[in-house]
Amino acid sequence: MSQPAPKPYLTIRGDGSHEIEVKRSRFICHLARVGDEEQAQEFIAGIRKRYWDARHNCTAFVVGEDHRRERSNDDGEPGGTAGVPMLEVLRRRRLTDTVAVVTRYFGGVLLGAGGLVRAYGSAVSEAVDAVGTVERRPVALLVVAVDHTRAGRLENDLRAAGHAVRDLRYEAAGVRIEVGVPQTGLAAFHTWLAEASGGSAVAEPSGYTFLEVPLTG
Repeated sequence: MSQPAPKPYLTIRGDGSHEIEVKRSRFICHLARVGDEEQAQEFIAGIRKRYWDARHNCTAFVVGEDHRRERSNDDGEPGGTAGVPMLEVLRRRRLTDTVAVVTRYFGGVLLGAGGLVRAYGSAVSEAVDAVGTVERRPVALLVVAVDHTRAGRLENDLRAAGHAVRDLRYEAAGVRIEVGVPQTGLAAFHTWLAEASGGSAVAEPSGYTFLEVPLTG
């Protein structure tokens, strides 16, 4: 049985950091894009080691399709005033495969529970705005098999029609052309290929990749 096609999802554009100051306390938000919980925990451990002298390194992450795993940690701040508002920002932005660590250097002024919630949430929200977000849209990979005599013409036709040619492999039995096709255009592509090649070329699925479309920043 074939695997179901992946779904589009939102994540941050890349790793980055952003700092805000609230009543002399410094809140440094570090963001990273991760593939699973293990990578998220490794990033968190690295930030905590780097900023060992900070009073708090609070964390939140969301990973997996359909946001399957979520975790947050207040790291010594009053319960629910740091990790939870950080996680809520990631949820509200509908981000996944994203980890946030907010490092706090205490400035001598107590913020109170409400002030902490606002500060930690703002640190993550502003960092996400600074780094930017993308929608990762799945693209089906197809390998088109064609004989040597038709390969050059078909490659040109593919490019002229706006299809994404990703790879060419010349083999003894023929030429294999890897093409990226949006999921919604698969039926139309097979129809186009049959007409363009006179029925001589065959396209077989070979997995998926993702196209990144910037949304902010």
